[in-house]
Amino acid sequence: MPRTRSLHWTELKVGIITVFSIVVAAMVIFMVGGEGGFFWQRYLLKTRFDNVAGLKPGAPVRVAGVEVGSVEDVAFSGSTVEVSFNLRKELQPRITTESTAAIGSVSLLGESALDITASSQGTPIPEFGYVKSKRAPGQLADVAEGATKALEQATGMIREIRAGRGTVGKLFTDEQLYRDVEGFMSAAEAVARNLRQGRGTLGKLNTDDGVYRQLEASLRNLQAMTARLNAGEGSLGKLLTDPAFANSLSSTTSNLDAMTARINKGEGTVGKLVTDDALYTRINSLATRLDTLTTRLGEGEGTAGQLLNDKKLYDNLNGAATELRSLVADIRKDPQKYLRVKVSIF
Repeated sequence: MPRTRSLHWTELKVGIITVFSIVVAAMVIFMVGGEGGFFWQRYLLKTRFDNVAGLKPGAPVRVAGVEVGSVEDVAFSGSTVEVSFNLRKELQPRITTESTAAIGSVSLLGESALDITASSQGTPIPEFGYVKSKRAPGQLADVAEGATKALEQATGMIREIRAGRGTVGKLFTDEQLYRDVEGFMSAAEAVARNLRQGRGTLGKLNTDDGVYRQLEASLRNLQAMTARLNAGEGSLGKLLTDPAFANSLSSTTSNLDAMTARINKGEGTVGKLVTDDALYTRINSLATRLDTLTTRLGEGEGTAGQLLNDKKLYDNLNGAATELRSLVADIRKDPQKYLRVKVSIF
């Protein structure tokens, strides 16, 4: 009997050691292979997406790029897909209402992961709470969709070119446009050749040292002139640098402003001429009368009109003036002939 009891105790010890070894091995394997720790060290959060891009349970959950948990469940919730995932509790202060969840990828093969952004602002999300979701840029599906659209656009562009539409299409299909472009290229080549050979103004400037020196001298003269202006020499220089000259010019401008203001107010003869309608009416009436007078003179009306237009009257007046001059000359020569005084005494 004592031997039988010793055998059972030995078996019990072996069993206890075996179970303990299995538990320790399981814990080691779990600690090495798991990211979230034991169940009492994790807590559950949720998020919703319109498209999970192939995200499956067991996919890694990353916070700021570090794996800290795994996806527990992916299920439909109305028109969206609800994703449940667990994280280590020590990260709870970093997952706040300002954090966002997005679908990422583990590799180029397209294996999906859940990326959470850490935030020091906002309120920590409690267990079973929801993290705001956003669409992650640069997903493989987006790249493929963009590439497909680009290929479709390239295909359409090639089709338009083949149909001869647009400038490039006409260049490929229109012989006249091709000849025009070829002629333009030939002309540009001829211009470049003339420049290299020193023909024309630009060609001489490019090859003739004399033209270059003249241009350089002109630039030096311009530089000297600007230096004199900066030094205050000459009228323009004084205008730029002399305060007295500037004040005088400003005073002249002020006087002109005052004069124009007085004219606008109707002061003085010029002001009344500009603003007084009565004076304008009188001047206009005078101009009308002068125009009528000159018209009548031109038509030969009146004595002055006949004098201007009647040659016979002009000749008679000219003859009378000639005879009058002759009479005056005779009187001067012999006054007694014309001035005889007879005195009678009764």
